[in-house]
Formats: sequence, C-alpha cells, structure tokens
Amino acid sequence: MTTTREKAPIIVSALFGAADFAFFDAMRRRHFPPERNVIPAHLTLFHHLAPDLAAELRQRLSAETRRIAPPPASIAGLIELGRGVAYRIDSPALAAIRARLADAFAPMLTPQDRAGWRPHVTIQNKVAPVEARALREALAEDFRPRPIVIAGLACWWYRDGPWEPLSRHMFG
Repeated sequence: MTTTREKAPIIVSALFGAADFAFFDAMRRRHFPPERNVIPAHLTLFHHLAPDLAAELRQRLSAETRRIAPPPASIAGLIELGRGVAYRIDSPALAAIRARLADAFAPMLTPQDRAGWRPHVTIQNKVAPVEARALREALAEDFRPRPIVIAGLACWWYRDGPWEPLSRHMFG
C-alpha cells in the first residue's frame, strides 16, 4: 500500500546555524503576511524531487556533508521579488554541492529545478509591490554583507502545508 507521504514530492534545503536561522526567521515573521507564513525561513536547493528518490537522495546528502566542513556562505545583498523581498545568499561551495546533485538527478528534475539556481531566503512575499519596494529600501539603508553558517542539508516531504522532515545531514 502506498501512503500519502510516499507520494509527496521532496524538497531539499540548506540548514542554517542557530543564530542565522533565528535572524532569518524573525525577519520572515516580521514581514511575511501571517496567513501565508506556514514554514520557517529556508534556503531551497530543490523544489520538487520525486518521492522514489528518497533513499538515493539521503545517501548523496550524507556523502556531501559527512566529515566535511560547512561551506563558507554570506548574505550578499537584497533581492526585490516584485511582491516581496529576499536576502541573496552567496556560497560557491554550496552552489557546487547543488550542481553535483542536479547532475545526478538531471533527468528527473522539474523545469523549476533545471532553471538556474538563485540562492535566497525570502522574508516577504505576496504583498503589494509598493510595500515590497519600501521594505527593500528600508533594509538597504543599513545593509552590510555578512557571513552566515550553513550547518547542513535537509530533505522534507511537501504536502501542501508545513514541510514534514524526512532527513537531516549536518556538515562535519
């Protein structure tokens, strides 16, 4: 018998260090419309992988993280999303991990996951463009790039609501 969980697509995200997660999530709670804010702050690597890839995906994420130092990363800028705002994340090492995974799963990627990867953490979405522009301008006044900690990678089941944990793979 196949369960709903087994049929659910898989999302892959980076996990932040505690202080960075607290910062991003507080910004998201402050600026995201509350009725739409059903998941915590996150950095998505893949939006939709087939559920039958779960075992291989866990093995590959373990191989990418086990006994490996966290990839250097930083908040590099702000992105205006039209109806929201995000922090742009820069991490060539994390981008290399994502590229290896994309190569491994290339035939099974959705068009969204085949498109170029633009790493970011959305802190506001689904608001009027004027509101998004105002937030981006306000944040830009004090913005300074700064390092962040990418503590690991995670897989999640997506079932039209809060993400359900599948696995976590912490960097060494």
